[in-house]
Amino acid sequence: MTHSPETATFIDDITEIVARHGHDEHAVTERVAARMRTFLASPVDLGPGLERPDPDHYVMYPVWVDPQERFSIASAVWNVGQQTPIHDHATWGVVGIVSGVERELRYALSEGVPERIDTHDFRPGEVTVCCTSDQDLHKVSCASRVPTVGLHIYGADIGTLRRRSYDPETGAVTHFVSAWAAP
Repeated sequence: MTHSPETATFIDDITEIVARHGHDEHAVTERVAARMRTFLASPVDLGPGLERPDPDHYVMYPVWVDPQERFSIASAVWNVGQQTPIHDHATWGVVGIVSGVERELRYALSEGVPERIDTHDFRPGEVTVCCTSDQDLHKVSCASRVPTVGLHIYGADIGTLRRRSYDPETGAVTHFVSAWAAP
């Protein structure tokens, strides 16, 4: 995939941050989030097809997967009304919003059952550390009248990583992989 010069520089910068600070997820997420804020301050062109919603479910398109699988950059797209299940990531992650509004409901396990602890709406240009190993359980949805496009960076190849989703009533765990969508 060919990237715009701005996106190519962004990928190079994230690669350097992960190479230098990857041993400390709090340091890497802080620096990745700061770099993403700068990147999102200008118009973002992710490339052909990477902002297209799927009519049936949210999708994650690969913008970049590090050859050493130290991190991946995804364009996550929710159509109006779409949402994820309650899930974790098994790695660190930083999210920035390109367009639309992304609603995040954070959870904590209470006696093995997810209990909602916080809700936040993220708008274009806003960036958040969505997960580290000490805080990593949420549900995400489109909270706008237009599709939501988020730029997600994870500390692994998120399109192949085995993760967990949680039943909101019982806490029962199901394992899944968010396979990459084709642009």
